[in-house]
Amino acid sequence: MIQQISESELVLMKIIWNNGGTALYSHIMEELERDSNEWKKNTVLTLLSRLVEKGFLRTAKIGRRNEYKAVVAESEYQAAQTQNFLDRVYGGNVRGLVSTLLQQDILSEEEMKEIEAFWKKKKGV
Repeated sequence: MIQQISESELVLMKIIWNNGGTALYSHIMEELERDSNEWKKNTVLTLLSRLVEKGFLRTAKIGRRNEYKAVVAESEYQAAQTQNFLDRVYGGNVRGLVSTLLQQDILSEEEMKEIEAFWKKKKGV
């Protein structure tokens, strides 16, 4: 099972995923600055090291620069976290989750139609 990562670690993973699954340290810092995130160099390096330790990233040296490569795909992480949420909050009951989405008007009619079309396509109907 894929373990959870902190919100800060997720910020870094999203930068890497959005860059095709690899990113140089310098690119990560540029993206953080672009988003007005003022994390210090040591903070970012610590978070990246934790992600390597947790098996989310691996590093490669390109000259003197570090390149970080995602080992876990974004879709893989999303699927694992969705299942984790479903199990924790709804006891694995998908109907309970969908019921909440509908009752609270979180899921619009348009989104429901998109899901229905997706389901039919997936099942070959």
